[in-house]
Amino acid sequence: MSPHDTGRVATVAPRPWAVWAAYAVPLCVLPSALWRLSLVFTDDAVTRWYMLLLSALSMGLALLTLGLVHRWGQRVPHWVPRLGGRRIPARPVVRAAVTGGWLLVAVCVYFLLNQRFHLVQSGWVGIGGDEPAHPPPGWEVFRFYAPLLAWGPLVVAVATDYRRRAAMARGTTVRAAARHW
Repeated sequence: MSPHDTGRVATVAPRPWAVWAAYAVPLCVLPSALWRLSLVFTDDAVTRWYMLLLSALSMGLALLTLGLVHRWGQRVPHWVPRLGGRRIPARPVVRAAVTGGWLLVAVCVYFLLNQRFHLVQSGWVGIGGDEPAHPPPGWEVFRFYAPLLAWGPLVVAVATDYRRRAAMARGTTVRAAARHW
């Protein structure tokens, strides 16, 4: 850091569609998370921890997408020991978001192909090998999971916009440093 550095990050405003897409991600995840949480009160004790963990993890990851369009996603919070206030490097953030988005797309494509072509013949099994086989869930369950089909493409789109903005901000910072000298 130079003595002239104010500690502010050069930012470029996200495109409006990217902001809408980032806010759509948690809304896509919310129905399935709420449905799983409703099972906590009706299901046996063995799967309760799993349903709670999966709901919390999926909502947490979905909410992290908002950091791609807000300033708080560019710096470590000041209350974090030793790291507080440091800039978060854009390249690993973009790599993680794009990789996660494409993994979500791959899981959805596999699921849809398996439903159509029956690539895996066994019936749906809950958790663990000793769980009895259940019939495949119908629309009464899939309606809560259908919005998840948009999760992956939305994350990839928002991460692509974040990468564009980070590159523009980096170019602005480099030009400003060159003018300073």
